[in-house]
Amino acid sequence: MPAVPSHPTLLAELVLLAIAALLATGLAGAVRARARDGRVLVYGACLVLCVLLALAGLAALAVPPTGLSLPLFLPWVGARFRLDPLAGFFLFVVNLGGAAASLYALGYGRHTAEPERVLPFYPVFLAAMNLVLVAADAFGFLFAWELMSVASWALVLAHHHEPRTRRAGVLYLLMATLSGLTLLLGFGLLAGPAGDYSFAAMRAAHPSGWIAALALMLVLFGAGAKAGLVPLHVWLPEAHPAAPSHVSALMSGVMTKVAVYAFVRVAFDLLGAPPWWSAVVVLALGGGTAVLGVLYALMESDLKRLLAYSTVENIGIIFLGLGLAMAFRADGDAIGAALALTAALLHVFNHALFKSLLFMGAGAVQTATGTRDLNRLGGLIHRMRVTSFVFLIGCAAISGLPPLNGFVSEWLIFQAILLHPDLPQWGFKVMLPADGALLALAAALAAACFVKAFGIAFLGRPRSDAAAAAREVDGFSRAAMAGLAALCLLAGIFPGVVIDALAPVAHLLLGTRLPAQLAVPWVSVVPVAAARSSYNGLLIFLFVAAASGITVAAIHRFASHALRRAPAWDCGFPNADPITQYTADSFAQPIRRVFAASLFGAHEDVTVPPPGDTAPARIVKTIRDPIWDWGYAPVAEWVERTSLTLNRLQFLTIRRYLGFVFAALVVLLLALALWQ
Repeated sequence: MPAVPSHPTLLAELVLLAIAALLATGLAGAVRARARDGRVLVYGACLVLCVLLALAGLAALAVPPTGLSLPLFLPWVGARFRLDPLAGFFLFVVNLGGAAASLYALGYGRHTAEPERVLPFYPVFLAAMNLVLVAADAFGFLFAWELMSVASWALVLAHHHEPRTRRAGVLYLLMATLSGLTLLLGFGLLAGPAGDYSFAAMRAAHPSGWIAALALMLVLFGAGAKAGLVPLHVWLPEAHPAAPSHVSALMSGVMTKVAVYAFVRVAFDLLGAPPWWSAVVVLALGGGTAVLGVLYALMESDLKRLLAYSTVENIGIIFLGLGLAMAFRADGDAIGAALALTAALLHVFNHALFKSLLFMGAGAVQTATGTRDLNRLGGLIHRMRVTSFVFLIGCAAISGLPPLNGFVSEWLIFQAILLHPDLPQWGFKVMLPADGALLALAAALAAACFVKAFGIAFLGRPRSDAAAAAREVDGFSRAAMAGLAALCLLAGIFPGVVIDALAPVAHLLLGTRLPAQLAVPWVSVVPVAAARSSYNGLLIFLFVAAASGITVAAIHRFASHALRRAPAWDCGFPNADPITQYTADSFAQPIRRVFAASLFGAHEDVTVPPPGDTAPARIVKTIRDPIWDWGYAPVAEWVERTSLTLNRLQFLTIRRYLGFVFAALVVLLLALALWQ
């Protein structure tokens, strides 16, 4: 743990200075974007500043909350900032991901065709995310939120020549605007008639009744739209893959956590105790998002879109844990609430690690092959050994396999569900068992999804000339991915360190914390009591390593050393063409037939030529997104029709314009008369 400054506001001042330095780096990027040293200057400065901010976030976990006011923004009000354990934890998560992405970009950035579209906005994006975390009033929070949205939108449009990218940019901007608007309305309700937009005043007011419920739903909508909760997720699989890969890693691995922070800050800090049924809404959204997100991912053959949909799944898991914490708090179970909240925040940390790693791996694959279509990959394990190894670690971690970090947080959420599955409220009696089943289903489908992702991309034979000619990526990219892979392993082997680091956050929000895990012998994790459950990641790691080592040694010791050459078994079919291998679509076909036919309207058209016809047989699959078809497409159509109708108002005569003015005046006078 870094040394804590003795001056009470020094740590907050250092954080603000580092954020200001990031903004200045953005200006330098605008000036030096085309220079030879522009990439090294911007990404190197971001790497150093993110490391400093991450250390400051760690230090904030060990100090009391400190506030700071600056004469900025609104006259006579200024800007308020606050650094507490909650902000400190998210500062650490955001800047750990930012440091890894910046290190990766030192090598990956060489391939950027138009650096002036990336370098000025990348540091601003990092600064805005950090500014959201330390803002202590609604105005500063929303200003930083919108700056984050605009900067990330500019980064999404870095490859603006592609029509699909332009469509993703428009959709993202619309959803970001809607997210900011609902957050503004939610903060307005929290401020109340007094109109004090400082978080301290909101924290002291504690609105109740329908005002608290409506404010929470508005914030859930605003934060959920940015995080990717179903049905507000439609922009995410379009925007995240469109951005450069190091930006995709930030958006999926980090920016979505800023949205989680916004919800946690309001629901557990500013709002007080919302009504119990609001936890049912969060539980339902979390469970549904987890399953639908991974099903969407399973249907994809685009590697980056697959990872984007997987982010939707993991956001659902996080909100499921937050819903459990709200449910236990409503029932008065402090330990259960602390367990669920700690599990959700631990998954925030874990997902930032392995999703950043996987997006960087996808970027490395795209750089080496020029494609991210799984059906055009294969055999990369022989050509990109480091990338394949670290990508495999990320796939195992996100699939929830021990001893990696993804298992620990999902296991803790299961423990929270099993702690009290019989809460008295009728909504919890239904949702807790249902969410347990949905979480188990999501975990199983995630494992299948990433067996597909790794197997089709890295195993087998190359399915294209580009895959056959692939070469390993640069050293900076490999170092960033290897560092994240090592953290995935360390966080899985020693999860007690992270759980104890989260204790100040749980104590700040709930007034209690989990028992100290580092005091448990043999670095085991005991969330509540040893009689109920425990986990030892180190023991599992040693067992796996020993079993693997013994197996390899036995094979080398007792296997025959005679060299025998024979044709590989061809399953009775002598054609060794790569087209005979499983593809991403064929791998997902059984699951598509079971789930997607009912959920997504999946349909297969099979065309078999008659006997004697040499034309190939064809299977054409179509998958519809019912949320888009039933929810968004009608609204988009209505907006287009309305805009075309209103467009005619630009071409009226002066006489008709005067008529409109006269009619409006008459209506206003009638309304005034009726009002009196």
